[in-house]
Formats: sequence, structure tokens, C-alpha cells
Amino acid sequence: MSKDTRTDPGPFAPHGADSHDLIRVLGARENNLKDVSIEIPKRRLTVFTGVSGSGKSSLVFDTIAAESQRLINETYSSFVQGFMPTLARPEVDVLEGLTTAIIVDQQRMGADPRSTVGTATDANAMLRILFSRLGEPHIGPPSAYAFNVPSVSASGAITVERGAKTAVKATFNRTGGMCVRCEGRGTVSDIDLTQLYDDSKSLNEGAITIPGYGSDGWNMRLYKESGFVDPDKPIRRYTKKELHDFLHHEPTRMKIAGINMTYEGLIPRIQKSMLSKDKEAMQAHIRAFVDRAVTFAACPECEGTRLGEGARSSRIGRISIADACAMQISDLAEWVRGLDEPSVAPLLTALRQTLDSFVEIGLGYLALDRPAGTLSGGEAQRVKMIRHLGSSLTDVTYVFDEPTAGLHPHDIQRMNDLLLRLRDKGNTVLVVEHKPETIVIADHVVDLGPGAGTGGGSVCFEGTVEELRNGGTVTGRHFDDRAKVKETPREPTGTLEIRGASANNLRDVDVDIPLGVLVVVTGVAGSGKSSLVHGSVPADEGVVSVDQAPIRGSRRSNPATYTGLLDPIRKAFAKANDVKPALFSANSEGACPACNGAGVIYTDLAMMAGVATTCEDCEGKRFDASVLEYHLGGRDISEVLAMSVDEAREFFGTGEAHTPAAQRILTRLADVGLGYLTLGQPLTTLSGGERQRLKLATHMADKGGVYVLDEPTTGLHLADVEQLLGLLDRLVDSGKSVIVVEHHQAVMAHADWIIDLGPGAGHDGGRLVFEGTPADLVAARSTLTGEHLAAYVGA
Repeated sequence: MSKDTRTDPGPFAPHGADSHDLIRVLGARENNLKDVSIEIPKRRLTVFTGVSGSGKSSLVFDTIAAESQRLINETYSSFVQGFMPTLARPEVDVLEGLTTAIIVDQQRMGADPRSTVGTATDANAMLRILFSRLGEPHIGPPSAYAFNVPSVSASGAITVERGAKTAVKATFNRTGGMCVRCEGRGTVSDIDLTQLYDDSKSLNEGAITIPGYGSDGWNMRLYKESGFVDPDKPIRRYTKKELHDFLHHEPTRMKIAGINMTYEGLIPRIQKSMLSKDKEAMQAHIRAFVDRAVTFAACPECEGTRLGEGARSSRIGRISIADACAMQISDLAEWVRGLDEPSVAPLLTALRQTLDSFVEIGLGYLALDRPAGTLSGGEAQRVKMIRHLGSSLTDVTYVFDEPTAGLHPHDIQRMNDLLLRLRDKGNTVLVVEHKPETIVIADHVVDLGPGAGTGGGSVCFEGTVEELRNGGTVTGRHFDDRAKVKETPREPTGTLEIRGASANNLRDVDVDIPLGVLVVVTGVAGSGKSSLVHGSVPADEGVVSVDQAPIRGSRRSNPATYTGLLDPIRKAFAKANDVKPALFSANSEGACPACNGAGVIYTDLAMMAGVATTCEDCEGKRFDASVLEYHLGGRDISEVLAMSVDEAREFFGTGEAHTPAAQRILTRLADVGLGYLTLGQPLTTLSGGERQRLKLATHMADKGGVYVLDEPTTGLHLADVEQLLGLLDRLVDSGKSVIVVEHHQAVMAHADWIIDLGPGAGHDGGRLVFEGTPADLVAARSTLTGEHLAAYVGA
């Protein structure tokens, strides 16, 4: 072809495929979003800011990430989709330019006892291969070192068809590493018989001390009239057979007082009726009995390592795989670096990279055998990150939910570097964040608001960090806010003495915590803060501990039911309409008969995923139509539950609906910064920080003298932190002692007294490195916290 007729546009002309550089969202209306339209640049780091409840999560998680995951799920077969959650299409007109979304959130990792930090990442799998190649003596393949794999051996005949059928003798062997005694859990449970019965008494004298086994109840009659034991004989004088029949007899059908019943030994009976159930769901007196009667101890056979004898006997040098998993990860990385074996060189390189990622991300203080369920939300999020750092995928959308949660200012810089590394690999990184230290690294900022709940849901600002500073939004105005160190701290009214604290990594710490003031316990992640506060502050009646653990409750639970707010509301409705209060409960008589008060109908589709559809009878309102005819102050019960806390405060404050009992609870909810929450919002949709503040609001009415809070600023906007500090001041001024485990410099600066642990994490921490006023810490600059706090307050 001649030059003149060539149609090739040349090597530097833009290709059509490169024009898709934006994620376009048009008309997003999920939750409180008000028809939001926005363009987000791909392969850049975009940070979403705004006050709590402004709609950040609704836009990032519930719209962009949810639609990406829904579209990917639809590419799988119906069989595979059956094992996946059903995702409804978000309320949005147009979504364009989506790429595969990977959500790295703060949901706690599964509390399965066999799930550890090592199994949640690739580290354990790589170690098993390493020991199967280099371990002496050689005991088998990688599965021989896995505490999740039991050893199996079987033999028998199998039929083979080759023209004619023939039977062939075959044996099957699989070597696993699981400890037989504890089945890979590392702990064994034991029942304390002295808590079940008093052996000096007979059954007729009330020997059994288990709740529900009263002298005239059916449970007691079963044992008295069974004929297996003498009801008038003290238990300590039973023969061996009688004691076995009393404690361990297998289930046997019999008639007692003309009624068919099943008799079985006391131990299997309480194991089925009490010990196999979720402890949190039990009544308080039964839970207290289970705590007394059941003890968990390290398995005596494997010494808590979860591994069988064979796996523990195989070593590289002097180190077994159990020793390697128990090491602090930073030490394990050093040990692996010292191994030089050409036959496994690629494996060693990959293992070193994974272990170095732990150290880099600030988790070098963990051990691979740490149960995954014991990690905090921030630690769990960072462990999930490690999976993605070594990933070969590019052009992926990574979505982070406050990745700095639980991080000391010293560690935030490392987290920032990791976010930038993910971006530089060619990925789109979307981060929901409040901390200015992370917002400042963004290529693009989207600020939602201007308020929370119904007052939010709009895009107030998009642009660069510099433009945000001058933008006049709530975030922009507070971006460079700095709390000042207290000139005159409060004087303590007493001290709480802690002597020889040695839980986890603490090294015989002696400290006096002043009472009657605001005390902040700080230090880098893993320095021993939570171990000191939760392990050493006695959990007696005077101590109110508020953490971020999930609130137990079903999707029927909401802020109104959890705080007890629904009771005065029901009574007010009942009094105004002269009917029963039970009518105004969606879990009782007032429930819609079609959906039983759930608001949605769940359809189980067997092999395919179940579907939840809004109930057509009540249109999701959860109440029977007749109940909605009763009004209070011109509103029905479903309209009241759809109100935000702030709206409800106004509604129950004056006029016909004036209800002081409801007003008190609503005021406490507003005080902790939850004024935007809807009264009927399911608890399952709340973030970790919201859950903690909801617990704090319910505990504020307690008579406790000491409040222990674990990072209450999690999920709080800069503007909301001021409100929280005001609340903490009010608690202290009312005569309470407040102890806060916290990294936020505004809270540190506001403290009356600081206890700083460190100097590092894991075995490099656990020591008291400073105690005194914030002003002294800033002046001394003797610790990492001191340096960062001095820089923060501009000293």
C-alpha cells in the first residue's frame, strides 16, 4: 500500500479503548442520596469525605461497589450463584465505566476457631509447603502440617470395569496435621461437675444446682423417678454404675407419670440444652451458669498448637511449624530471610514478600497462629489488604472503609504508602475517610453533605485537596482544625492502681490511672493499650465498658428496640388511642400478618440464592393496616419509626406527643452524634463506630462511675469529634471517670492525663513509656506519640 492511501492513524493517535477513563454515576438515590450525579477518575486515588451519615457509604459501597459485584455475580452459573448473596440493583439511573470492585472493609473476620491470621492469608499454605520440602524428619505432603486436615486411612475392595467387572483391593491414606484430641481447635472444654450438683445431698434434697432443675420440675422428676438411681441416697455414695447412669447414660425412652419421656445422662442433656447454643442469646442466669460450669483450657496433647505429634516433630533447624506460627511475624520474617535453599528459592521469595507486607502494614506484632476472630476491625481490614498487595490484578477498583481505623499517626504514613502503591499498579482506589493525614494524599476529593441523614445526600464539593481547603464546606472549614493542649488539666479525685499487668505482651506494667478526669491511653497499634485497659481495669458493677463488638440482634432490631425507646413510644400511642401497647410492636400483635412484621418476605429458592422482596400488604411498613389507623400527634407508628433522632426529639418534645421518657433517650442519642439515625434502621446496617456510640448512649443512664471507651472517634468526621469531646467533658464534669483508648490527636490534646505505651508493637511494646499531662508529653517529645502530638498542635 502506498503512503498516500494508508489509513492507519499512527502509533500516537488515541485508541478508542483508552477513552473510558471515568466511572460515571447518574441519578443515585440509594438510602439518603438525592439524585447524585458524579464522575470519578479511574486509576487515581479518590477520597470521599463528609460528616457521619452524609451518604458516603451509600454512594461508594451501596451503589458503585454493589452494582459491580452484582454484575460479576450474574456471569456465574445458577449453581454457583446459589452460594452467593443475592444483590438487588441499586437505585441509580446510569452507572458506566465500572471495573471489578474488591471491598476491603472493617467487618470482623469469621470467629471459626480454626481460622487464624495464617489461614486468612497465604502465609500458612506457603509455610506448610516449605516444611514438607525441608522439614526433618520428612512426615508427608503439605497436608501433614495442616491443623485443618485430619489423618484418614481406609481399606476395602473397589469394582473396576474393563470389559468384565473385577474387584480390586485398595487402601486409601491421607496424612493430616490435625491434633486428634482438640480437632485442630487448640483448646478443649471441660465441665466442672461441682457446678452441676452438690454431691453431699440426695436428689430429693435438691442436689442438682443447674438452672431449671428445681425440686418439683419435670427435669428433676425425670431423674428421681427413672429407676436408674436412688433419689434418697447422697450422690457421693453412688456406685460406679449409678454415677455412670446419672451422668453419662445414653438416651432411653420411658414413661414418667404416664408421659413418654427420654432419659439420658445429665452431661449429654445439658450439652444439648445449653452448651450447644449461642451463649449471647441465653438468659442472663443461664449464661452465668455456663460461664461457671464450663472451662476452656489449652489442649494438653498439642499444648494449644492445634497440630499432631508428627507435625510438631518435623523441624527446619530447631524450628517446628508450630514454633514458626507462634513467632511474632517480624521475627518470623527474619528467620525466613536466613534460610538459603536453592530448591525452594521462588517459594522463599514469595513467603518473604508476604511476611514483609505484614511488617510494612504495621501488623508485624501479630503471630500467624492468632485466631482471626480476635482481631479488631482495623486489624482485620489490614490483614485483608495483604492478600491484595501481592495480587497480579490491575485495573481493579479497590474500596476501603476508613483504612486508618485503629492506627497511630506513626502508622498512618505506612498505610498511605500502601494505598498509593495499589493506585500506581493501575488500580482505581476509592477511600471513605475522615483523617486529614489520609485525605491529603488524594488525587481527587468528593465531599458529601452538607448534613447527615435527610440533611445530607448531596455532593457539596469535588476537586483537589487544595480546592477543598478553600471550598467553604464543613470538611474544608475543619480541615486544618487543631485542638489545643489544655492549659490547666482537671485534678484527679483518686487513683485506680494497676500492679504487675502482664496480659498478652504487657511486661509487668505498674501504673496509677487517675480517677475523676479524662484519661487517654495511647501508643502504636499492638503496643498493649487494650490489654492494659480491658485486661487490668476490673469489670465490676461500677465500670461501663463500651467497645466496637457487633451488637447481637436480628434484622428486626433497630435503634428504637435496642435503646428501649420503643417502650415509652408504644405506651404513648396506647394511651392516646385507648388500646393495648402490644399493637404498636412489629414483633408482637401489631405485626403485618403477611410478613410477620419483617417488612420483607424471604423466598427460599433451594439451589439458587433466596430472594427478599418488600411485603406487598404493608409496603415494608411492618404493621397491620388497622394499627396504622391509630395516630399520635397526627403521625402513625410507622411514620414515627421513619423519623430521624433529631426529628423525633422535636416531635416528642411538645404538644400532644410530649413524652419525657422518650425525650431523655433521644437526647442521649443526639449527644453521641447519632441525631441522623432513623429510629427503625436495622442494626445490621450500622458501622462499627455507630454501634459503639449507640452502646454509649444506652450506657449513659447507667450508675457506673468509670467509663472505658475503645476508640470512640472511629467513623467520626472532624466536626463531630468536637461534639464527642463535649460529651466526654460532660461525663467527667458529672463526676464520672473516663478512660479512652485512642489515637486521635484531638482527643489526646483534650485529655487531662495521658498514658503512653510502647515504644514499639508486640514484644517491642508492652512498657509504660510516658505518663503525665499532654503539655508535658509535647514538651518532652520523648516518644513517637509525643513527636506526632507536638507536630499536630504546632508546638
